[in-house]
Amino acid sequence: MKKNIIFIAAIIFTGSTLFAQKADEAAIALHPEQAKETISRHIYGHFSEHLGNCIYGGYWVGEDSPIPNKNGIRTDVVEALKAINIPNLRWPGGCFADEYHWMDGIGPRSERPKMVNTHWGGVTEDNSFGTHEFMDLCMQLGTEPVICGNVGSGTVQEMSQWVEYLNFDGISPMADLRRANGRNEAWGVKYWGVGNENWGCGGNMTAEFYADQYRRYATYARNYGNNRLYKIAGGANSTDYHWTETLMKNIPHHMMQGISLHYYTTNWRNKGSATEFGDSLYFDVLRRCVEIEDAIDRHIAIMDKYDPRKRVALIFDEWGTWFDVEPGTNPGFLFQQNTMRDAMVAGLTLNYLNDRCDRVKMANIAQTINVLQALIFTEGEHMILTPTYHIYEMYKVHHDATMLPLSFESPKYTYGNQELDAISISASRNEDGMMHMSIVNIDPENSFHLTISPGMEIGKEVTGRILTADEMTSYNTFMKPENVLPEEFSKAKIKDGAITLKIPAMSVIVLEVPVMN
Repeated sequence: MKKNIIFIAAIIFTGSTLFAQKADEAAIALHPEQAKETISRHIYGHFSEHLGNCIYGGYWVGEDSPIPNKNGIRTDVVEALKAINIPNLRWPGGCFADEYHWMDGIGPRSERPKMVNTHWGGVTEDNSFGTHEFMDLCMQLGTEPVICGNVGSGTVQEMSQWVEYLNFDGISPMADLRRANGRNEAWGVKYWGVGNENWGCGGNMTAEFYADQYRRYATYARNYGNNRLYKIAGGANSTDYHWTETLMKNIPHHMMQGISLHYYTTNWRNKGSATEFGDSLYFDVLRRCVEIEDAIDRHIAIMDKYDPRKRVALIFDEWGTWFDVEPGTNPGFLFQQNTMRDAMVAGLTLNYLNDRCDRVKMANIAQTINVLQALIFTEGEHMILTPTYHIYEMYKVHHDATMLPLSFESPKYTYGNQELDAISISASRNEDGMMHMSIVNIDPENSFHLTISPGMEIGKEVTGRILTADEMTSYNTFMKPENVLPEEFSKAKIKDGAITLKIPAMSVIVLEVPVMN
């Protein structure tokens, strides 16, 4: 992670002591006087597609299921997601969104037409989970819905009518249809994605063609009443900087509030196993994770060129690890295990997104349940939480907190002749006067001594929690659901106004310290 580096001939000044930084230590300086940006809680958002067992068996079991549910939605999943204060949920896709026709998913379930999910496994989609079910899920979660409309195979009229169905309270054909289907009041959905991956599965369009299509579709996605839509343009794939530049140049900025980006931590030629890997593949995945940071910085630089006032947000609405599916599972269901390596990727990524919160206002990890870098696995009546889930639970302290800028020179994690910064840190202060620091050490073998100068008066006690494991391949199973679990961390100390700790190898720590002024 790139930080504002204070490094002069490897000499670091801390307090009144001048010393050369050793290879196993780092001095971190917080700069609260520079704090001005808020870490949007929406950076901690989620993504759930009609893919594999994410929706069916994940969220949705139906009212007649013996699995405890409310209106067909699993109560254990709802409780788990509420515990991490899930801020938003993106649906129905993904690639599925651009073959999804929303009117097939309303009305009596027994009368809804079936379709083939051509993108994901070629299975039959019976549309039993549609608009009303999704909105019920969001209400149970207390979260903001993010709906991705169909630009690839849908029409301008179709998306316009979906907005009207969800958001208009007056008398109209779509509002009357909603009432006929059992919902009197409009839901007032704010966040709308105008297409998904339109450079690929969403239509194989050019950037120029999509920019024109966006202007058409967005024009007819109307505001109703006091509800102002937050329209998100379908942005680039990974390092396609031309796509970002074309959209920023060709779409009037008042017509879009955000532009998306998709970038997965994967080797597309050889994804590899999610659980069977050694030091080489561990390093490779974390290197690819850091490369994403550099790519996002380049996309942000393009946005800054056309939008120096930062009126258009970067929406990183698909990210995460992508490995080979687990042996014996449907290749189209994208089910992969979730190890301590995935937790490292999540910790690094979220720290970085916090640092870029002046431009990044929403992000959505892919995906919430049973797919890719999932937070939750379900199997029949059973549910377990993954290491990635525990990162989100620990990091929820950053939601809507003020980001505290910091500077330091990280020790290095080396593998062969390659090296990465071993330490990643994000700090914030919330409205209750508590400072939180999320600290990641990606080095699987070496611990590091950290000295943190907070730059402000703090209390005399520091508390913390740590997520770590004996092996980088450690993960939770239905037989051993607590194999990787956060624990209390009591080894951080405060002395002479500074925080000191030794962060163990391959671990994530979140500290909490009261601020006195």
